[in-house]
Amino acid sequence: MAIHHAQPGEVVDVRPLGDKLQGTKTTALFKTEAMEVVRLVMKAGKTLSEHRAPGEIIVHCLEGKIVFHAMGNSQELESGQLLFLPAGEPHAVDCMEDASFLLTIVKVDQ
Repeated sequence: MAIHHAQPGEVVDVRPLGDKLQGTKTTALFKTEAMEVVRLVMKAGKTLSEHRAPGEIIVHCLEGKIVFHAMGNSQELESGQLLFLPAGEPHAVDCMEDASFLLTIVKVDQ
């Protein structure tokens, strides 16, 4: 089955999943040559080991709680909070409570 990516002008629902959080998987919402938006879903206790994104990133927590490790800091992100990192910045994520968050990657010219 092909993955559906939103088309230009298409409305995408990014409200908190609530009761549906447990049964939802990470999904790429749309992707272009210049940017990508993904709804990441993580279970409490899971981690994303340190890595680098190919562009600037914005992480917007929709629900739950994650700890974001970057630039020598560890910061909790809860519903309604976001952070920004420059391209190539090493970062890692620990999930403290079941969570979903938007990851936006804006690719920079190489």
